[in-house]
Amino acid sequence: MIKIDIRLKLGYSSSDIIDAICASLPIERDEIREEHLLQRTLDLSDTASPSYKCTVAFRTSDERERGLLKIRNRVKPHEEEIFYIESHSFDFRPVVVGAGPAGLFAALALAESGARPIVLERGLPVAKRAEKVALFNRLGILDTECNVQFGEGGAGTFSDGKLKVGSKDPYKRRVLFEFIASGATDDIAFSSTAHLGTDKLPRILTAIREKIESLGGEFIFSAKLTELELIDGELTAVIYQKNGEEYRIDTAAAIIAIGHSARDTVRMLYDKGIQMTPKGFGIGVRIEHKREYINKLVYREASNIISESASYHLVTHLPSGRSVYSFCMCPGGTVVAATSSEGAIVTNGMSEHARMGDNSNSAMLVSVTPADFGSEHPLAGIEYQERIERLAFSKTNRYKAPASTLSSLMTADKSTTFGDVCPTYPRGVEQLGVSEYLPDYIEDSLRLGMVDFDLWMPGFNYSDAVLTGPETRTTSPLRMERDEQGVALGHNGIYPTGEGAGYAGGIVSSATDGLRQAAKLIEMFGK
Repeated sequence: MIKIDIRLKLGYSSSDIIDAICASLPIERDEIREEHLLQRTLDLSDTASPSYKCTVAFRTSDERERGLLKIRNRVKPHEEEIFYIESHSFDFRPVVVGAGPAGLFAALALAESGARPIVLERGLPVAKRAEKVALFNRLGILDTECNVQFGEGGAGTFSDGKLKVGSKDPYKRRVLFEFIASGATDDIAFSSTAHLGTDKLPRILTAIREKIESLGGEFIFSAKLTELELIDGELTAVIYQKNGEEYRIDTAAAIIAIGHSARDTVRMLYDKGIQMTPKGFGIGVRIEHKREYINKLVYREASNIISESASYHLVTHLPSGRSVYSFCMCPGGTVVAATSSEGAIVTNGMSEHARMGDNSNSAMLVSVTPADFGSEHPLAGIEYQERIERLAFSKTNRYKAPASTLSSLMTADKSTTFGDVCPTYPRGVEQLGVSEYLPDYIEDSLRLGMVDFDLWMPGFNYSDAVLTGPETRTTSPLRMERDEQGVALGHNGIYPTGEGAGYAGGIVSSATDGLRQAAKLIEMFGK
């Protein structure tokens, strides 16, 4: 195949793609045998006539492709490799701990290899998990083992399901195509704003689980990892707890894909001697504007002709050395009650596939480093998060979240009431300024960042925008050290994986790390 760059109008059809190819190259329609988009980005350089900048791959005869490749700087060869696993035999069943993106895709690769993995997930299957989340949102009844953080699909299940892809290597292509085969829309393979949507994720996750099971994999839910048994530095068994009883699985290898919020499990792993290093992350709040207001800021004159809700990405670097940046932007979404711990407040964001809610929200984060944690201990970042989450809880009533207006942040006026932007946090909010629960350097950095953002996107610094916090679970505050074979240093058979281990930062990167770690396990133990 070969590929070229083209432009497409809004509302284009598949026929328009072929027309654009023919308009760009000396080729007739009937010579094109196959075509598909590789990348699509909305171009707003001409707001009177917005269009898509696209890269398209197509197939024609070998002779015509060789001829077209002579058109330098316009036509390039295209080879699309996809990760796959060959069949092997194993002397044991590997264990996967965690059924988030990293764990699911590691289990999928292991199942395809013939390893018949056993997946331990401390939470529940996604449908039952949704019931637990709804109960917490309505009544404040928190299940610390099954919530927005824990359960099938991991923390990404109750989010926008954004897919940060960038350049597509064989692992990323496999992840995207697996999502599509499991019910995601085709556009995630090429859209720069690809997302799955919280409403579609349950069906997608269920389909992936059923595929793993059809290949011999086994899922055990409500199964919390409590112990790793090692003899002379070699893993020999995994111990887990279910319904108050302890169970043992003899195994020589385990993928540890526990996510960024399983703090009790992290502490157990630290006590077992797993080497960990603290690392920086982001702390801040969720900012909400009216969706239509953000559409007008981003699309400008074209806001009345572009149907999809607008996204933005903002970042600034302050003289202090800190960065302030938007993260996990959810167009037409809501703020999520995301704690997994009693006596703590945590926020996140989500949106359904249509992204048509009243508000658009994004995390507004300030970079923090281990120097901010108050200790050099490897787990100091976790304790730093916990202090902020508990302080926010102590300032409010029964899992309500502290919230204020952007005007309150910018003027330090604690009396400011909410205006035309209504907070969407499901447990309700209490009006408290950012200074009430976040360190001064976070508040000061957010204030400076907002000034810069308003220069780059005039109007972003909207007085009635709502700030709800704290946003603390952006990614893991530590890294579990592993060697080139993906193994925890000095602990053969233990494979720290994904975001919780410090090697990923979202759905796609976690899933690809799961595939890579599974491939290393198979290389080591498969026959």
